[in-house]
Amino acid sequence: IPSTDVIQGFSAKTVSIQPTEFRGIKPKILVKEGDNVKVGSALFHNKMNPEIKWPSLGAGTVSQIQYGPRRVVENIVIDLAENEEFESAKTYRSAEISALDRNEILDCLLKGNLFPFLRQRPYNKVANHKDIPRDIFISGWNTGPLSVDLDVALRHRLSPFQAGINVLKKLTSGNVHLSYNRNTVSDTLLEVENVNPHLLSGPHPAGNVGIQIHHIAPLSNNDIVWTINAQDVVRIGNYFLTGKLDTTLFTTIGGPGIKNPIHIKSRMGVQIETLIRDNLIEGNQRIISGDVLTGKKSDKEGFLGFYDSTVSVLPEGGDREFLGMLKPGSSQTRYSLTNAFLGFKEKLYNFSTLKNGSERYMVPINSWENVLPMDILPNSLYRAILVEDIEEMEQLGIIECDEEDFALCAFACPSKIDLGSTIRTGLDLMEKES
Repeated sequence: IPSTDVIQGFSAKTVSIQPTEFRGIKPKILVKEGDNVKVGSALFHNKMNPEIKWPSLGAGTVSQIQYGPRRVVENIVIDLAENEEFESAKTYRSAEISALDRNEILDCLLKGNLFPFLRQRPYNKVANHKDIPRDIFISGWNTGPLSVDLDVALRHRLSPFQAGINVLKKLTSGNVHLSYNRNTVSDTLLEVENVNPHLLSGPHPAGNVGIQIHHIAPLSNNDIVWTINAQDVVRIGNYFLTGKLDTTLFTTIGGPGIKNPIHIKSRMGVQIETLIRDNLIEGNQRIISGDVLTGKKSDKEGFLGFYDSTVSVLPEGGDREFLGMLKPGSSQTRYSLTNAFLGFKEKLYNFSTLKNGSERYMVPINSWENVLPMDILPNSLYRAILVEDIEEMEQLGIIECDEEDFALCAFACPSKIDLGSTIRTGLDLMEKES
């Protein structure tokens, strides 16, 4: 588990943005290899909505534009200049932000290429500036494995966070909902104004914004709400206060493959090697951009995802132990037959990537329901998605769902079913039919 101590990360030489991270878009690249860019310069836009552009996370030279199958742009890499330059915009004092109207706010966000930081529910994709969201939700509490402690990330950053909140308040016809941990709420979050505060408690996935939406103000048909990460609220606030894109990012590195799990003050889009240098335990390790439940497999030469703030490192799984799940006291996870029926104590486990088996027939013993704090029937929803019953999926509440909220279901599933990917299939089908 990462220490709450914070160290300064190594200086980055390259940064990257990966267009394939953003679902539902068709990117049109606006730069070419060899071009010089500033921090905040537009790198690409969505062909279906050209006003929304993605910013450069560093200043320097575009060194690589990597293409995958069918000429899909997978990666845009920038070699950083020694002295980085920024795209600049008009600055505002806090009182002036409150006097801006919605159209002026939208114009600033679009010109600053900041809209990709805002995502919409349903479908968890980049928000459309033409929509007026019913509400905006921010989770001030990370419960994901090894994730950043937002009390650490937001410390001494109240002014830009409040400025970001004031900007967001202008974008919605409803409320800005801010949720935080009842037991460890920071002074920074308690001082925030212009929000609807919600004190919550519970284990993961209680910190997921989708779970919070479900319990605070559930989605109805035709509702649209927006969500944003807490550190990105600071980013938007700083843009209005300084006229520049702030790429500062507090990250964590952790897991059994890390010598000293800790918080790192770094920047967005850095190469993972910059974060884990001198801290990786030797051996066959899997490096993940993101947490172990929802992250993406990477390597030291890979880059941190646009929405990621965690690097997780786990030992690659070896051979399975014969009938290990039946051997009393031997299980390395609470989700085994032994611990499911005979386990009484909470404890920490060292995990590897070993799945202990492949996908098999469904065993309906409430393993999904036990880890999903939503008034939804996951078993019935799973079956409705498999047969592509749109009406049944809608009645069972799929528009409130996202795969990250079902990640624990996949982890705990005795049948090794990746329920999260099935939920995504259902959401894509719903969007296509809408």
